[in-house]
Amino acid sequence: MSLILARDSVLEIYESAAARKWTIPTFCTENLTTTEAILSGTLEFGRKKGIDNLPVTIAITNQYAHRSQSAYYTHTRKWDLGLKLFLADIDVLTAQGSPFEKLDVMIHLDHTQWDTDTELLKWDMGKFSMIMFDASGLPFGENIRRTAEFVRNHGSTIVIEGACDEILDAGGAEKNHLTTPEDAVRYLDETGVDFIVANLGTEHRASGADLKYHSSLAQRISRLTGPKLVLHGTSSVTRDQIRNLYHDGIAKVNIWTGLERDSSPFLLEDMILNASKILGKEKTLELMRKGLLGDKAEGDSRPQLSHFTTVYRQDIIFSRMKEIVYGYLETWYT
Repeated sequence: MSLILARDSVLEIYESAAARKWTIPTFCTENLTTTEAILSGTLEFGRKKGIDNLPVTIAITNQYAHRSQSAYYTHTRKWDLGLKLFLADIDVLTAQGSPFEKLDVMIHLDHTQWDTDTELLKWDMGKFSMIMFDASGLPFGENIRRTAEFVRNHGSTIVIEGACDEILDAGGAEKNHLTTPEDAVRYLDETGVDFIVANLGTEHRASGADLKYHSSLAQRISRLTGPKLVLHGTSSVTRDQIRNLYHDGIAKVNIWTGLERDSSPFLLEDMILNASKILGKEKTLELMRKGLLGDKAEGDSRPQLSHFTTVYRQDIIFSRMKEIVYGYLETWYT
C-alpha cells in the first residue's frame, strides 16, 4: 500500500498490528541517510518475515526545544524548508517503482509544540499520518484543555497522540515524575486523543544507567485505558527492558537517539583505520606526533577519493543504522 495518510487507514494498521501482538516502531530522522536506512532495514526484515507491506512510521520533530529535526534536515536551518524536503523524500521513496513501494509507511509529526509550532499547525494535516500534540510543559489542567481543543479541531482527520506528562531531556535539575494511572485515565477521557505518551521512567538522553522502564506501571495504566500507550525515550534504557512492550499495552514506541549514538562509533573507527587515505601521509603523521592518532592508525596511503567523500561517510552510517533498525524490528515484530 505504501504511504498511509488517511486516519481510518492508520488506525486499521494499528488494529492489524495488535492482532499480531506487535508494537509499531516510530523512527525519527533528520536527514535522507537516516530516512533511507529506516526504510531499508524495514524492507530487509519484511523479506525475512515474508511480509511485503510491513508497517513502519518515520517521524520528525519541528520546533521542539530538545531537537528541531526539520531545521536540521537542511543547512538553511529553516524548519519549513526542511519539512518540505523531508516530505518530498518520503514521497519519492514510497512512490511506484521505488524498492520500498509495498511497505506500509506512515509519517508522524513528533513533539509538535502548542506554542512554537503554531505556524505548522496551520498546515494541511492531510500531509501526515499522525501528530503528537505536545502541551506537556503546561500545568496538567491546561495541557488537557489545549489538547482537547486540538482534538476537536483535527481529530476527525488525523490520528492524534497526546503528551500526558513531560518526558525530560535530563538537562537540568527537574525531576522525572511518572504518570499515574489516574492521570492517564483523566487525560484520555478529557482530551479524546487516540494514543497517550506516558512517562514510564525513560528520558530523552543517550543512556541512563540509573533509569528503569516501569513495565508494571504501563500494565496498570493499560488495564484502564486499553492498549493506547506510546513509549518515548527508549534509547535511555537497555534493550532487554523493552522487549515485551505489547504485553504492557504499548501500541507505539519512538526511537531516534540510539540510531545516531550507535552508528557514529563505526564511522570514527573506520576513519581512524583509514586515516592516511583521508588525510594523506603528512597530516596523518602530524596527528600521530600530537598523540591524536595511535600507531595502529593506517598511515602509509595516499589520499583516495573513495575515502574523503560524503558518500564514504554516509555509507558507513547508513549500513549501521539499517542494522539497528533491523534489530529493533526483531525486538517488537516477533
